[in-house]
Amino acid sequence: MLLQKMPGISQCKNTLRTMTWQVIAFSISLFCEIACGQVQYSILEEIKSGYIVGNVAKDLGLESKDLAERRLQVVSSSNKHYFNISLENGNLYVTDRIDREALCEMEDTCLLNLEVLAEKPVNIFHVKIYVKDVNDNYPIFLKPIYNITMSESALPGTHFALENAQDADLGSNSIQSYNLSPNQHFKLGEKITTQGIKFPELVLERALDREKQGFYDLILTAFDGGETAKTGTALLKIFVQDINDNFPVFTLDTYWINLNEDAPVGFLVCRLNATDKDEGGNGELTYSFSRIPEKALKIFSIDAKSGEIKVKGALDFEVTRNYEMTVEAKDGGGLVTHCTVLIQIADVNDNAPEIMIKSLIQPIPENSLPGTLIALFNVNDQDSGSNGEVSCHLPEKLPFKLISSSNNYYQLISTSLLDRETTPMYNITITAEDEGSPPMSSKKTIHLLLSDVNDNPPIFQKPSYIVYIPENNTPGSSIHRVQASDIDDGKNSELEYSLVSSNISNIPISSYVSINVKSGVIYSQRSFDYEELREFQFQVVAKDRGQLSLNNNVTVRICIIDMNDNAPKILYPSAETESTNIFEFIPRSSEKGYLVSKVIAVDADSGHNAWLSYHLLEIPDTSLFVIGQHTGEIKIGRDLQDMDSIRQKVVVLVKDNGIPSLSVTVTLNLVMAENFQEVLPEIVIQPKEPGPSSKVTFFLVVSIAVISFLFIVTVIVTIISKCRKTNSQTALGAFNRSWYPQLSLNYPSQFSDGSLPLPYSYDVCVTLDSTQNEIAYLKPIQNVPTENLIDTSDSATGDSTQDNSAPDNRNQADTKEQEENQPYVNFSCNLD
Repeated sequence: MLLQKMPGISQCKNTLRTMTWQVIAFSISLFCEIACGQVQYSILEEIKSGYIVGNVAKDLGLESKDLAERRLQVVSSSNKHYFNISLENGNLYVTDRIDREALCEMEDTCLLNLEVLAEKPVNIFHVKIYVKDVNDNYPIFLKPIYNITMSESALPGTHFALENAQDADLGSNSIQSYNLSPNQHFKLGEKITTQGIKFPELVLERALDREKQGFYDLILTAFDGGETAKTGTALLKIFVQDINDNFPVFTLDTYWINLNEDAPVGFLVCRLNATDKDEGGNGELTYSFSRIPEKALKIFSIDAKSGEIKVKGALDFEVTRNYEMTVEAKDGGGLVTHCTVLIQIADVNDNAPEIMIKSLIQPIPENSLPGTLIALFNVNDQDSGSNGEVSCHLPEKLPFKLISSSNNYYQLISTSLLDRETTPMYNITITAEDEGSPPMSSKKTIHLLLSDVNDNPPIFQKPSYIVYIPENNTPGSSIHRVQASDIDDGKNSELEYSLVSSNISNIPISSYVSINVKSGVIYSQRSFDYEELREFQFQVVAKDRGQLSLNNNVTVRICIIDMNDNAPKILYPSAETESTNIFEFIPRSSEKGYLVSKVIAVDADSGHNAWLSYHLLEIPDTSLFVIGQHTGEIKIGRDLQDMDSIRQKVVVLVKDNGIPSLSVTVTLNLVMAENFQEVLPEIVIQPKEPGPSSKVTFFLVVSIAVISFLFIVTVIVTIISKCRKTNSQTALGAFNRSWYPQLSLNYPSQFSDGSLPLPYSYDVCVTLDSTQNEIAYLKPIQNVPTENLIDTSDSATGDSTQDNSAPDNRNQADTKEQEENQPYVNFSCNLD
């Protein structure tokens, strides 16, 4: 029994020989051929990953060393990639499992079209790969159990149609034969349709007797023709019934139907019609799918009573173009007949074109020449005929255009020079439109960035800078900030600031200011003095960090603002003169408005800070003297009176107009007398403030000073009288004893403006000790300075006795002539 099921040994040997020749023939077919610009390969399905199909680079005539540079790659319109190319040796190898049945279903020829893209220059190569079938699928019956009902009146030789098994493989790998388990009543027959499809048939060999055996269980086995045969089985349950001797009959053995892919759900595809000559229950028919692909079962339905086939799912021409199914009609007695329904799907324009970017070069330099390749893309429309013919175009007013190449490939190139500073990025929208009715379109936007080129120099915010800073600034403090901008990008816009080397009064500019390289902040290197330097200028350079650096410069002018940092300085009377107690002489006969003296001062500052004003600070009698606020001239404010003190001390305040105001004071000692004899006691006697000692000592010293002064006056008058007789211009001598008192008497003329004194000094030496009676005659002082000469008055010339005896109403002309011939006399005595 077991031997009967197994094939014979000779049959196995023949099978092995056949398989060996098939392998040899398949190996020979693996060699590629180049025909009409295409490379073809043949491979087996289910080949392992990494299997080398062939050397594409060699077959295409490409050098292996150029593969990486040209970026040889496989491009595919589908989302799944089964192959890849090694850039080292150019081998085309398998990267994923290849199932011929999934790719091509029941097609006799399974062809994969590959496109190989090479760049620099851009080339498209077409590769065809034929996928050969291998015996990787088992025969399968759609039902594991088939219930067959037959009448006991069936005559021997009666044929009962059975369901055929399905095998996804093709050719010899598909189903080749059927086998039925051994039994006494039935044998296996075969029915071939007009399409060449083999259906097994159950043939009754011996008459049935339901009373002896009411049912039979038989095993139907299907064998394919693979090298190692694969089998599939189904259980046949045969029920014996009473007589039903007429089978249902379809009007057509095969139904051909054309159906548009946009048919809606519920659309009636066809209505099948079968008849049965039997009556009653044996003539009532039911329709059902006996063999239908799984995909078709989700799309079509059949009404069991009417035989109407309707659409219940979405049709798609691009997924499946035709369907084949077998419909059975079964009567009430269990008799079954079959028909084939072939549905051909017609294409409609229901797919928009698809734009796929194959190569995109970005960013591109802004100085790229016209004609620069930016992108390479492919347009694919899954529709067929005119529905799949596509054209592409770009929006207007863009500096780009499209160039069409073979097989729906397009190049996007530039048409003019680009400027990143004007337009840093372009949104290029590509529109693809097919020729269907109505047409369908799709859009793809490419965001193209431009890379910067250093083509713009830095620009300062101002053409020049004028900076005002106060003097006496803190060294190291920030003065100002110069700022430039560069419309370039990245390092091309990063700026560095520096000073142009120059000198100011032979001193480098770096000794005056410095600049922060990054921020452009200018710092002072020293404290500026307006009185030394009022303004200076220099140049600042802004330089970018581009590969070919660009720069620009600007002039910065620094103006020093004067601050009130200098107090007024007294030119007259000078500090040296003040330390020697200079006295100004005022004749008693002077009237109101008489010019006593003039304070002259200057201020090193400028502007308002140098506007000086003069004020009397300390004065015994506010009405006695007045001072010009802006001239500094001290004049008599009223007529002199006898009761006025001979000696007057006036303190003059000189202040500027700055904020805060600075000032200086000077003290003037004024003596009022009609002649020198009245002046001398006041000059010599310098009463001191009483100390903590007894007042008796003070009066004793005063008495001695008065006696000494009178003695000295007598001697001076005697000497002057004698000198006047022998020489009209006699210079008085001076004692050489340095410890004697010394003073200077300025006796201005009434015709003089009193602005500057004429020192003509005499040394008058007396003994302050009463026990000493030595008298030294006067002698003129040599090398008298004359830089402070002013006009003189007659009261200071000639002999003092003559001045006292002269009448007040003397002739003015004679007096003026006499005064012009007399020198200005300055008496000085040591009062230490």
